[in-house]
Amino acid sequence: MAEAGAGRRMTRVGHYEMGKTIGEGSFAKVKLACDTRTGDAFAIKVLDRNHVLRHKMVEQIKREISTMKLIKHPNVVQLHEVMASKSKIYMVLEFVDGGELFDKIVNSRRLGEDEARRYFHQLINAVDYCHSRGVYHRDLKPENLLLDSHGALKVSDFGLSAFALHTKEDGLLHTACGTPNYVAPEVLADKGYDGMAADVWSCGIILFVLMAGYLPFEDENIMTLYKLISKAKFTCPQWFSSGAKRFIKRILDPNPHTRITIAEILEDDWFKKDYKPPLFEHGEDVSLDDVDAAFDGSEENLVAERKEKPESMNAFALIARSQGFNLGNLFEKETVGMVKRETSFTSQCTAQEIMSTIEKACGPLGFNVRKQNYKMKLKGDKTGRKGHLSVATEVFEVAPSLHMVELRKTGGDTLEFHNVTLNDIIIPGLVHIDKFSGIQIVCRPL
Repeated sequence: MAEAGAGRRMTRVGHYEMGKTIGEGSFAKVKLACDTRTGDAFAIKVLDRNHVLRHKMVEQIKREISTMKLIKHPNVVQLHEVMASKSKIYMVLEFVDGGELFDKIVNSRRLGEDEARRYFHQLINAVDYCHSRGVYHRDLKPENLLLDSHGALKVSDFGLSAFALHTKEDGLLHTACGTPNYVAPEVLADKGYDGMAADVWSCGIILFVLMAGYLPFEDENIMTLYKLISKAKFTCPQWFSSGAKRFIKRILDPNPHTRITIAEILEDDWFKKDYKPPLFEHGEDVSLDDVDAAFDGSEENLVAERKEKPESMNAFALIARSQGFNLGNLFEKETVGMVKRETSFTSQCTAQEIMSTIEKACGPLGFNVRKQNYKMKLKGDKTGRKGHLSVATEVFEVAPSLHMVELRKTGGDTLEFHNVTLNDIIIPGLVHIDKFSGIQIVCRPL
């Protein structure tokens, strides 16, 4: 699981070997890791302790950790362990290897009604269980719904979740949060809201997107968008069945008091088709005593971070570790339509040439560039459909004469990432420098 590169030093945290970065946000990175005792793969969310303290995020992070420890359900990403070093907080999570539900929608444009219903069954099962534990997600959207290798849905990212104990004297939550297109009208009204009803609304938006391929409420002007949401002004596509239309309209009811509840969803005729209740063991009560231990800095609770030099890894060793042991994953040219949130290519140019060429290509595109060693962060200065496009780039030395370059979207729109990285950076910026060195572009799904 060591990150590729001759002479690169591998990091070991406790009994986990840290591998490549598979996700990156404003406040954390997610790395693939291997448990050296069992060989099992995990995803470890790494947070900088000083960054968390400086931005006064301790309570938010504690809430996320506490929430995930409380929720033990087959349709929720599992938190296995929490560790802390002097400088980092580590959340050891279940590794979900099937990508985001969002990617499936992008690739298929829209899902058939039966397939959408199967995912919706799993989503409602997960949300219903969270509510039974007094937890409200508050940021449900396709990007926070992962799929495992068997197609099972997993709810993730509880960073904006709330407990029932966070309600005020009126029994309501009062913090407006979430992604605007998926947020219930009463949340936007900022007069207090029921966390359960708000989550149900978001589930309805997700179901609509699954079957329609687009959002029911969308406008570039945020105030116009809010007005559309507050009035629940939308139209179902003609290909929706009459049962689906009635069901979605009961969910996207702007009045939270008359909106359908999860108990009523479970009894709806459209929902009940082929529905199978989840079967899993309800674990014992979970202790949250160790959550504070990850933040208190006590020496006895800290885990060691060790840098270990791995054996030299050549190109064939890297291929052997690639997904499915498929040589084509690394060296065969794939179709452009397969781009997700990561694009990689190999090059026989020097790392310095690759880095300088990417930087030069990004200048005219309006990207702010930050470099550190052979890593580069690119942030667009224009606001796109989903905010500013951000791309993390890293060059790995596979062998003395061969490098692999990875570009990962860390913010903004996926389709914009595809167009900018491939059409504006890789092809015009890098193909010419590799004209005689055999560059091969790989656009692979995660």
